[in-house]
Amino acid sequence: MSDTKNYGFTTTILHGDRQKSIEHGSLHRPIHTSVAFGYADARQLASVFQGKEPGFRYGRQGNPTVSALEDKITKMEDGVASICFATGMGAIGAVFQALLRAGDHVVSSSFLFGNTNSLWQTVAGQGVGVAFVDATDVGRVAAALTPATRMVFVETIANPRTQIADLERIGELCQRRGILYIVDNSMTSPYLFRPKAVHAGLVVNALTKSIGGHGDALGGCLTDTGAYDWSRFPNIVENYKKAAPKQWGMAQIRAKGLRDFGASLGPEAAHSIAVGAETLALRMERACANAMALAQLLEADERVAAVHYPGLASHPQHALAGELFRGYGFLFSFELKDGIDCFDFLNRLKLAIPASNLGDTRTLVIPVAHTIFFEMGAERRASMGIAESLIRVSVGIEDSADLLDDFRAALAG
Repeated sequence: MSDTKNYGFTTTILHGDRQKSIEHGSLHRPIHTSVAFGYADARQLASVFQGKEPGFRYGRQGNPTVSALEDKITKMEDGVASICFATGMGAIGAVFQALLRAGDHVVSSSFLFGNTNSLWQTVAGQGVGVAFVDATDVGRVAAALTPATRMVFVETIANPRTQIADLERIGELCQRRGILYIVDNSMTSPYLFRPKAVHAGLVVNALTKSIGGHGDALGGCLTDTGAYDWSRFPNIVENYKKAAPKQWGMAQIRAKGLRDFGASLGPEAAHSIAVGAETLALRMERACANAMALAQLLEADERVAAVHYPGLASHPQHALAGELFRGYGFLFSFELKDGIDCFDFLNRLKLAIPASNLGDTRTLVIPVAHTIFFEMGAERRASMGIAESLIRVSVGIEDSADLLDDFRAALAG
């Protein structure tokens, strides 16, 4: 496979491994389970540890199987480098661990995945100021910035209410102010959207979701898009300024976030995710089509109070989603009208499975207020627009007719 030809998304992922030699002509990168790497020349070992030449040091900091997956994600996001972690939350946690100090300030979308919200509360308790704002409006983000603001953090499509951040204008704002812009791309995936296009410096992907796609491996990743000038970031340690500035951020994250924090991705999970990634585009096309059909069915049903899906004209950011994304995504949520018990409805479903994952090949449903956002409390849920009857749906790749019949029957019951 030529390094120079500009192949399409799926072709690049399928054949990317072969741009480097693989043992015995294998079509997949093999699974390297060793946690230690020996060198015939002790001077070379020292040179690798000092960063003077490429190589592997210890399994916690990466291995050939994980490195191959990192190359895949970098190509997907059109970035310059990626670092994989044991989970998506491990990747987000590494950002805070490696790049923030007491007295720093962060502006974050208020419409966040529950665990990310919880992590921000922990960070705030350690001396970092955190401002939660409605990121659908760049003006609110701008108003929250202070001289100590080091980063702005948003998600592409919020989980579970599907609000869409004002991604491009926030990126332009951060670019003007020299602020690191971090975009969590998990709800869209690199197939539907590349945050580099809106000036994001770092991109988060929960590899457990659509990229792995089969609910059989946990993983997360940070990708440096090359869009941020790390010489403008004040918290880079001198030890990581030996290389060109474009390498500073990832060098510090790999050391302070991966090596020291220890949320390392195992080779078996990395291999599973890499294989799953090969069909990302095919699965996303099917899941997006199914999500649109199902959202339209529910919106037309008199027993449904509201449907929150960017693909519907009724969604507040429908036009924006059409401008930004290749498709409207696999995730939506809906509210049942008063008097209809959400648990009884969920129990009548035969295909859709009550479960907490996202981006699986199977359709998964969950009563949000009673599970993943329960710990947050009723007041905080209300401020995020999460109704007590809200049901989140992660749409899979089932035959569309079967899926629609399943929800029709559950509503009729």
